[in-house]
Amino acid sequence: EVQLVESGGGSVQSGGSLRLSCAASGFTVSTHCMGWFRQAPGKEREGVADFDGGGSSSYADSVKGRFTISRDNAKNTLYLQMDSLKPEDTAMYHCAVDLRCRGSADFWGKGTLVTISP
Repeated sequence: EVQLVESGGGSVQSGGSLRLSCAASGFTVSTHCMGWFRQAPGKEREGVADFDGGGSSSYADSVKGRFTISRDNAKNTLYLQMDSLKPEDTAMYHCAVDLRCRGSADFWGKGTLVTISP
């Protein structure tokens, strides 16, 4: 059974850092397309960062240079290091996996809340 469990969210001031974790089970993070998404109140969900089938990472323009996606194969966990946080980064953050790399997520975690104060 595929499961994704996020953690690491919290409340920090603008300019601070957080590291989100997504513990995966039922598949291997190192060999699948995975990504982080976020949804702010009243806004549509947006992609933040992801790994494609070849292991290359990509980022939304709004987070380039501030966020870093990584994964620990031994822990089967996906991470999102977030630095220089801004109030507009406030959102619920979810990880997701696209088991066949078809461009659509198959499974989602429940999310972890990130709140950035000015």
